[in-house]
Amino acid sequence: MKTDAFSKLHPAVNLLFFIGAIAFGVLLQHPVYLLAGVFASGVYYLFLSGRKGIRSILMMIPLFAFVTLINPIVNTRGVTVLFTYFDRPYTLESLVYGVAVAATFVLMLLWFGCYGKVLTGDKFTCLFANLAPSLSLLLVMVFRMIPNLLQKAKQIIGVRSSIGKGTEKSSFRDKINSGMTVIGVLTSWALEGSITTSDSMRSRGYGTAKRTSFMIYRFTVRDSVLTAIMIVLLGVVIFFAANGGTYAEFLPERSIAPINGTNVIGFIAYSVYLLIPTILNVREVIEWKISESKI
Repeated sequence: MKTDAFSKLHPAVNLLFFIGAIAFGVLLQHPVYLLAGVFASGVYYLFLSGRKGIRSILMMIPLFAFVTLINPIVNTRGVTVLFTYFDRPYTLESLVYGVAVAATFVLMLLWFGCYGKVLTGDKFTCLFANLAPSLSLLLVMVFRMIPNLLQKAKQIIGVRSSIGKGTEKSSFRDKINSGMTVIGVLTSWALEGSITTSDSMRSRGYGTAKRTSFMIYRFTVRDSVLTAIMIVLLGVVIFFAANGGTYAEFLPERSIAPINGTNVIGFIAYSVYLLIPTILNVREVIEWKISESKI
């Protein structure tokens, strides 16, 4: 993961951005808005993940195609019949709606991927430690446990392969037995680790008095300005959405609000909002190149 300019902001600013991006990504089904969301989230995801992100995005293409093509099979609503199969219509409206559903699904995967890389455990604790200390600690431990279990599983499989118990050329039954063994070892390791963590927390006096928290993040003037900008942009998008500027209906007939006239303002506000992390990163790169040229 790269440390980008947006990740350096206060966690509250990061959380506000992702709340807006994810919420509007689900609520706004307009094709143009979905396209803007996929583009902005894809660019930011690539910046955070580097070359590994390209592989992840390429893996989403078959998923996008599958969801798009399967939707008209399970949903036969629509007035434009492309063809029939087993006396069931395959309609254009369902196909277009499938594109919107698939785009929303990919959009969520990308934004949540960015969320996981930006809002780390320490930032989450910073935001909610004083509001709900026990819940925040529990969530941080759960989020930390999942990658730890995956890493430990890879280590166990690697060790078993090194002693001749790999499953590359084994039968299906042997693979099942090997998998159950790995799960058993993981379970024992997790239980032992929980007991160790509990003893360590108890010995340090956890729960005996009111907790205090140390925050390394400070809400600066830059954070205030960006928060104000994001709130204004969200307000503009909400205004145009409430007045039908983002309206999109696919079934049984297509009815999509055109992006023209004053509706362009809402789309521009939405696009600028989603591109805030990218704009900050591009600005940082330009400033770095300028400082290098002066050396």
